[in-house]
Amino acid sequence: MPGWTQILVVIVLVFLLFGRGKIADVMGDFAKGIKSFKKGMADEDTSEDDAKTIDHDTVSEKVAKTSETASKSTK
Repeated sequence: MPGWTQILVVIVLVFLLFGRGKIADVMGDFAKGIKSFKKGMADEDTSEDDAKTIDHDTVSEKVAKTSETASKSTK
């Protein structure tokens, strides 16, 4: 397990290599990616909920039509 001094050395090296502006850009892009992912997951959940919702009137109409068709075909 790395100690605090090792973590601090790594952070300083990262700042020296990439600079403050580059790190800020990367973190901003990372945040945008997380927001986009969360939005996509919320949209997927909404579409699944819509698919699971049953329109009872439409189902009743389809059952009635199927019953009429079945009774006509047996006559």
